[in-house]
Amino acid sequence: MKMIHELIEEVKDEVIGWRRYLHKYPELSFQEEKTAQFVYETLQTFGDLEIIRPTKTSVMARLIGQQPGKVIVLRADMDALPIEEENDFDFVSQSSGVMHACGHDGHTAMLLGAAKILTQVKDQIKGEVRFLFQHAEELPPGGAQELVAAGVLDGVDMIIGTHLMSTLPFGKIGLSYGPMMAGADTFRISVVGKGGHASQPELTIDPIAIGTQIVTNLQHIVSRYCDAQETLVISVTQFHGGSAINVIPSNVRIGGSVRSFNPNLREKIPTYIERIVKGITEAHGATYEYDYQFGYAPTINDEEVTKLLDEAVCEVFGEKSREYIKPIMGSEDFSAYQKVVPGSYIFIGARNGENGIIHPHHHPKFDIDEQALQFGVKLFVHGTLKILN
Repeated sequence: MKMIHELIEEVKDEVIGWRRYLHKYPELSFQEEKTAQFVYETLQTFGDLEIIRPTKTSVMARLIGQQPGKVIVLRADMDALPIEEENDFDFVSQSSGVMHACGHDGHTAMLLGAAKILTQVKDQIKGEVRFLFQHAEELPPGGAQELVAAGVLDGVDMIIGTHLMSTLPFGKIGLSYGPMMAGADTFRISVVGKGGHASQPELTIDPIAIGTQIVTNLQHIVSRYCDAQETLVISVTQFHGGSAINVIPSNVRIGGSVRSFNPNLREKIPTYIERIVKGITEAHGATYEYDYQFGYAPTINDEEVTKLLDEAVCEVFGEKSREYIKPIMGSEDFSAYQKVVPGSYIFIGARNGENGIIHPHHHPKFDIDEQALQFGVKLFVHGTLKILN
């Protein structure tokens, strides 16, 4: 019988091939029909898997071991982004305005590789492994909550997710105990005043002047409402108003993003923002409309699951490959799974400056060092066997 490291080496080129095929034919969130069908058909060739379609554009395969034990889910996301690719390699996107600019093609390929290997060592598995290929991570409300509602976590003990990272060099595995990625929420504010001629501001209720005060004062939430040791970002990203250079408009629209880790603080932010908006608009005789939307919750890694994966990383790759990283302000709907079962989310270094692989996620020239795919496969396989056995 072949050793696991031999199986991992054998699947290496196949994993790269899967990644390149998926990169060439990307699909947007909630539209991953061909991608899901490709994954489904590929899984069928492995044997020993119970394969289902929890939603129209997702796939889950179950590998049930020969002995009872824990149930673990390995998750990969499959969707691409509405970006026109500017790379020039052979497998560049063939879909105009759509690109795998976040590494999800690699995530899917890595999980397929892990599934192929683990089915070949089924006799070594105690319990059950579920390979979850998720749709729509990039577009709120996201696919994760749909899959939770579909029952993919029923009877599950823990879940593991990975992300290829352009900020982490190839050869490094990024771990974090506790907070890993921030919650992401949005707000929209409409300030309604009274328009008029720019030469007679005294006859108006100027929503631009009022709106700029709101923008400035929102930063007081970060600097004065919160514990200085809390991590909170409030960014105003939109300010729309006016159409003529000599006219004060009757209203302006403001929009922005809120990133946080602390669930209790997160719940208070909508009230803090409205308090400021209400006070400033009333002080100047204007009115307002306000909408706040909670997006993805913070991704908080479970201590026990992370510890097991930490040990697996050191055993397989060596301590020099392990890197404890600070939480980042990006967000992930992996958090929807963590609300239900313990889980850990891990970063796999995919940056290679020497080869020009330096562009950030969501960039039209984003790429990964494909050597990192092998790291992902190894991590899935060895992490799973360590946890289950």
